[in-house]
Amino acid sequence: MTTPTGMIPTAPGTAALVLFSGGQDSTTCLFWAKKHFERVEALGFNYGQKHQVELEQALLIAQKADVPFHVMDVGGLLQGSSLTEHHKAMDSPHEQNQNLPASFVPGRNALFLTIAASWGYTRQIHDLVGGMCQTDYSGYPDCRRVFVDSLQTTASLALDQDVRIHTPLMYLTKAETWKLAKDLGVLEIVRDMSHTDYNGNRSTYNEWGYGELDNPASILRARGWEEAAKGWV
Repeated sequence: MTTPTGMIPTAPGTAALVLFSGGQDSTTCLFWAKKHFERVEALGFNYGQKHQVELEQALLIAQKADVPFHVMDVGGLLQGSSLTEHHKAMDSPHEQNQNLPASFVPGRNALFLTIAASWGYTRQIHDLVGGMCQTDYSGYPDCRRVFVDSLQTTASLALDQDVRIHTPLMYLTKAETWKLAKDLGVLEIVRDMSHTDYNGNRSTYNEWGYGELDNPASILRARGWEEAAKGWV
């Protein structure tokens, strides 16, 4: 279990499987994993997301990091989100829960973590790494550590062995996530190669990377960069 400081537990395995979308958070986690584990693999998911360009960037980043990257096609399994129903507005409340944004994908992390635990089992990888964060995020309930803990217990019971889910960004703000990337020596990679913009925009380059401030993912990313950059001047 990841501690509040984001450090790995005292006796981790030698290999880790990173849930890798190609976004800012998972890219930072990829290089965090490379620092803490001897062997790292990455697993992405094609679920019909509007910003599918993130998977193209994920492949480029994985190649640069010299990490094997695999993409699981789960198209059609996840619905009910502006990320999967591309005609829906990004800036609206979710149709099933007005307290959540339209970009919430019901069951996404539950599905991804379950697949990752099963897929890792066949490769003797029992340490999973995800970019979930409950400090500076869009309010997704499946990004909370209490959910991750429950899934970790369930996966361990299902596989009859310990499954450890590391969430190094769980208690970090977006500014602190940028700082972590800088401390890991991959700030430029995260800024220029990762993709976060929910509308898939890579035509506009900003000091915080590619995207437009017309969706919550880019807004969080830009605000975090601005806050972090103040400490670099």
